[in-house]
Formats: sequence, C-alpha cells, structure tokens
Amino acid sequence: MLNAPVKPKNSGRVLMIILFLVIGFGLGAAVTRQTNSGFPTKIAGTWNNIRQALWQPMAVLTDSPPATTVQPVTVVLEESQVINVVKNASPAVVSIVVSANVPNMEICYTNPFGDQFQGLPGSPSIDFRVPTYCQNGTTRQRVGAGSGYLVSPDGYILTNKHVVDDTQADYTVILNDAAHRNQQVPAKVLAKDPTNDIAVLKIEMTGLPYLQFGDSSQLQVGQTAIAIGYALGEFDNTVSKGVVSGLRRSIQAGGFGTQSEQLNDVIQTDAAINPGNSGGPLLDIAGNVIGMNVAMAQAQSISFAIPSNAVNEVYQQVRQNGKIVRPFMGVRYLPITQAVKDANKLSVDYGALIIRGQQSGELAVVPGSPADLAGILENDIILEVNGTKIQEPDSGLSQLIGKYQPGDTLQLKVLRQGKTIDLSVKLGSQ
Repeated sequence: MLNAPVKPKNSGRVLMIILFLVIGFGLGAAVTRQTNSGFPTKIAGTWNNIRQALWQPMAVLTDSPPATTVQPVTVVLEESQVINVVKNASPAVVSIVVSANVPNMEICYTNPFGDQFQGLPGSPSIDFRVPTYCQNGTTRQRVGAGSGYLVSPDGYILTNKHVVDDTQADYTVILNDAAHRNQQVPAKVLAKDPTNDIAVLKIEMTGLPYLQFGDSSQLQVGQTAIAIGYALGEFDNTVSKGVVSGLRRSIQAGGFGTQSEQLNDVIQTDAAINPGNSGGPLLDIAGNVIGMNVAMAQAQSISFAIPSNAVNEVYQQVRQNGKIVRPFMGVRYLPITQAVKDANKLSVDYGALIIRGQQSGELAVVPGSPADLAGILENDIILEVNGTKIQEPDSGLSQLIGKYQPGDTLQLKVLRQGKTIDLSVKLGSQ
C-alpha cells in the first residue's frame, strides 16, 4: 500500500496521506526507504521535509551503543595503495648494465689452400682468395642488463646470479632515486649463491634509499604482488601487478647459452616478467619485498620469484661473513614420487634415491664428501632426516638440509637393499 504510486486529486486526500505517514514513521528506516521511492515527486518532497524534521528527535530517543564501542573502519583503495607502494619503492630499484669486450669482426680475404701449392711444378699462378670473417681487436660494449634493489643505505644490492655470472664482464648500476637519478656507479660482485640464483653486489655510496624484507613464509595465494624492474633492458622501473598464483613451486630454469638449474620453493605469480626484470623485487601491498623475480615461463601470466626469506638469508651471511656458506652433504638424488616408485619398482613412494647423473662424472656420491664419509652408497634411499620424512615438495632433501648449518650432525634413516639402517652425517660447507 505504501509503495503504490498515488496521484493527489484534492488537498484533503493529500493531508490524509501525510498524516498516515507521520503516524507510520515509527515503522523504521527500512520502511521509509521503501516508501520514499514509491511516491510521486510532489508528495515525496513533502514527505522528505517531514522526515527531516522528525529524524533528529527520533535519533535522540533511540538507544545507541556507547561511543567507546564504535570501531573505526579504514577503507583503502587498492589502486591508491599500489601507487603509494610504487612511489616509495621505485627509488630503491636499480638497473644493472653488463659490459664486456666484444670482438671486432671484419671481412677479410684468405687463400683456403694456403701456401702449400706455391713453388710446385704446374701450380696455378693465380692468387685464389675467398672472403671470411677475421677479428680485429675488441671493443667494450653493453652485452646484457638486469634489475636489482638496494637493501641498505650503504649500497648493498641484491640481484640474480645469472645477471652477474660473467667473471670477465663489468657491472654498472644505474640509480633511480631523485638525488641520483640516472647516475651510473660501478658495482662489485661480493658473492654468488652456489645453490640459488642469488647474488650480492656493493656500490661505494651512502645515504641511499632501500627496501625492507617481508616474511615470505606468510604468503597466501591470491594476495597482491607488484613487480618492478628494467624491462627488456630498456624501460627502467617498469611496474606490473598481479597476484601470488602458487607457492613452493619447483622449476628448471635456464636461458640461451646458459646452464639450466633447479630452483625449489619458488613463488609463482601472474605479474608480468620480461627479460631485464631478473633480479628485481616482488612486493606485497605494503611495499615489503616478498621475492626476487627470477624467471618466466613460455606462456602467458606465469612468472616466478625466489622467496624473500631465502634472499635475506644470503644477504645476512654476506653482510656478516663476507661470503655465502651453505650446508653440504655431497649426494646426487632423485625425489621419489608415486610415478618414480612405479617406474623403478621401488618399495616406498617417498624419500630420496641416491643415483648418478646421465653425464660422465656425475657421481651419485661425491668422493670425500660428508655423505661418502658417512657411508651413503649409490641406490640407497634416504627416508628421513632427523625424524622428518623426505616428501616433495614441502620437505625435500635439499629443503631439510638447508635448515641446518655446516658442522651440524644429522641422523638419517636409510633404506638399503630392503633393510632400514641408521647413519649419521656431519654436514660440510659449500
């Protein structure tokens, strides 16, 4: 009845409707919302006047909770937050340029037969020559580029190992903060992680902006991820945004002309990563570093980053000791899954099968290593480390060993020829 459109024909009926509305006002806000949309313009205007006059007294009479129980609600728009993160983080993101001596090649003409026929009876007198390429010295040129980010005001920079892997190259850092915009500074490679694609650089400057580490162990699939880097080695501080698409991924990463390597526990994201982004930061919505961009798949919206906790561990070791120290056991192994069990007719579907590689010299157990000294043999299956089952991907052998320090002694449960034995191994350093 209250929602039905009403066209007033005379003043008496209008007064009757207004009186009814005044009496029915106490029905509550829900009714007034519905009623307000149903009346024609003239009566609605009159009703609005009445509602405005009556609302304040009603508010005084209504019981309301004490002011102390009202919790403030902060609403943050994601767009504005991302803009703030980029604005604050970009000054600490740097571009890394790789320079090396490149041969100068030019066309020259040579005799493919050399001088072997000269002077012989009947040898041709024509000087026969063909064009080929010859080197004429070298020129220092830019041969690559990558990204990095400052983690201290005194010039410590983190990037990927593959960005600075050429020992014959020079590395120049291009700063992006307002005080040093586009300033080029020579960088020294302090350390390269032998097991992860992480490197630590240093420039001799102070008072620089830097980024803070977040806790990558607390990441959740679906949370915002922001990547900043030197895209294509041309567009500095390029920003892309996505979400954390997956956690604890294992990938085989490599590039043209470089050796591939196994990377475990990496973060998957759909934030766009391109050549040149390698080594740049992956940030959360608060601007903390949650990863280091490392690789992209040959597919759309699949990129990977090394977790910040692993990167921070490397940085702290270099900062305190001047080098990276990794626990070392000295075995080559194949993680056992149900598929591996079935293919090799094994009795267990978990553990690490100690097995040699396909290439010559890729031994199952490194001679003289801690594993060798502990008595681990080829075809052994390591089932547990200090009572923890070896199960990929969350608790693989490398992950479990990585939790300990060189010099620690581990208790291993090993399956050998159908029998379970216990071995102790004292970890070395790599």
